[in-house]
Amino acid sequence: MSNKTSHESDVSFIQALAELLRQNDLTELQVKRDYGENDSLNVRVSRQTQMMMQTVAAAPTAQAPASTATSPAAAASADTDPASLPGAVTSPMVGTVYMSPEPGAAAFVTVGQSVREGDTILIIEAMKTMNHIPAPRAGTIKRILVEDGGPVEFGAPLVIIE
Repeated sequence: MSNKTSHESDVSFIQALAELLRQNDLTELQVKRDYGENDSLNVRVSRQTQMMMQTVAAAPTAQAPASTATSPAAAASADTDPASLPGAVTSPMVGTVYMSPEPGAAAFVTVGQSVREGDTILIIEAMKTMNHIPAPRAGTIKRILVEDGGPVEFGAPLVIIE
């Protein structure tokens, strides 16, 4: 009986977290409850928003509306989901992207640069932790799909390596 009550309590707790996520327009919430030795509940509630993907795709057009060379590229990226392209490296977490190890330093990677498997391509800060994102394979950086200091969602495309 106690286990069933605990389960129902956990379900109510998770539902309350999901409601909190929605009410405060959050994208992720993680909580760990310790009930005792070897008895805990670790919950991560997250959601993806299409608005973030549209903001990333629209940013180059908004920054350089006078450039005709940028407009067709932005239109092409809007038609094709970059995450579905071969060579797409997607974000393993929600956070803030940093293209260099510190402000003012050279970027980890640039378009046209060759990388080896395991090379750091960027950093994603999540909960005050700097997470180095490695290249999953060797190749050449064809496109960088995020901006330095910008937000990134879980599963969002970061770069294209071919």
